[in-house]
Amino acid sequence: MTHATPITALNEIKCPHCGTPFTIDKAQYADIVQQVRSTEFEHELHARLAAADKTKESEIALAVAKEAQQAQKASAAKDTEIQHLKSELKSAATAQELAVAKAVSAAEKSLEKAKNTLALQSAEQKVKDAALKESHTRELALKDELIDRYKDMKAKLSVKLLGETLEQHCETEFNRMRSLAFPNATFGKDNDASAGTKGDYVFRDFSDDEVEYVSIMFEMKNESDATATKKKNSDFFAKLDKDRNDKGCEYAVLVSMLEEDSDLYAGITDVSHEYPKMFVVRPQFFLAIIALLRNAAQDTIAVKDELEQVKKQNIDITDFESELEGFKSAFGRNYQLAKGKFDSAIKEIDNAIARLQKVKDNLLGSENNLRLANDKATALTVKKLTRGNPTMAAKFAELGAAHENDPE
Repeated sequence: MTHATPITALNEIKCPHCGTPFTIDKAQYADIVQQVRSTEFEHELHARLAAADKTKESEIALAVAKEAQQAQKASAAKDTEIQHLKSELKSAATAQELAVAKAVSAAEKSLEKAKNTLALQSAEQKVKDAALKESHTRELALKDELIDRYKDMKAKLSVKLLGETLEQHCETEFNRMRSLAFPNATFGKDNDASAGTKGDYVFRDFSDDEVEYVSIMFEMKNESDATATKKKNSDFFAKLDKDRNDKGCEYAVLVSMLEEDSDLYAGITDVSHEYPKMFVVRPQFFLAIIALLRNAAQDTIAVKDELEQVKKQNIDITDFESELEGFKSAFGRNYQLAKGKFDSAIKEIDNAIARLQKVKDNLLGSENNLRLANDKATALTVKKLTRGNPTMAAKFAELGAAHENDPE
């Protein structure tokens, strides 16, 4: 910056173009100085601004160059990192492809093995299914054959056992076992219609002394499957009970093929709650009921033999018969218990083999009651029964005296 000429008292200045001096007053001089200063300031300001602009442009260019250099370095580093990552990615892809290939190979092997196993299992299952189907086919054929045979047998049996044929069947069954099981028994048609009605068959068994100890009135009933009006077993109870009483039989048994689908009449059924000492049995239990009643009554043979001897000697037996009836009643209770156990055992045997233990318990219970009945029968004597009867006591005293005086 050019400094102005100091102001003198004369305020004389020289023209810079022509060199002519001239004098100006103080105010004019100050104005010129001010102009000079403003011009110089602006000139210097523009110079400095230009220099600042150049410096700024230089710094900007330097910064841009530096930034470009840094960007180039960063780009190079990124390119290097990208290449490195690409290399790693390629290696990873190769490893992944290898792992996938191994996994696919293992999976294919497992799948192939599974397919082979499945095919083998399928073949085995087909063989099993074929064998099972064949077995079922055979079983069905056997069942169909069995059903056909059963239907045919049922049809024949239904025809065979109608009316008197059922009676003939029972008679034949009895005669087959007569000599072995019933050597002293009689079994025949009831031909006595003097009371208005008659039963079908009467069974009586005798001791070796020809004393009757058990008797049974039998009625045989059956009907065809085609019969329009179906009868019930209970329809014949009243007549059977009347025939039993009219013919002096102790027991009444209805041998029946009626109500074949009834669970109540499946084997031996005690209906004594309706009529005393009455049973309903299927034909296959015909001999069983005879044996059951006959065996239960055998314990009374000795008592009945003694009773017959007393009757033959014209002894007053009023109280004796009362005692005997008391014994029979007590015996009957034990028999009913035993018979109930026996019926339960028969039903269990028919229904399920798996329940044999229960049948065993029932049979043991029956045996215990029969044992009690047997003990009572064994303990019973004529003297006990005639105790308190003066007439009979006197008779026995006479008999005792006669035996003592006997020369033998």
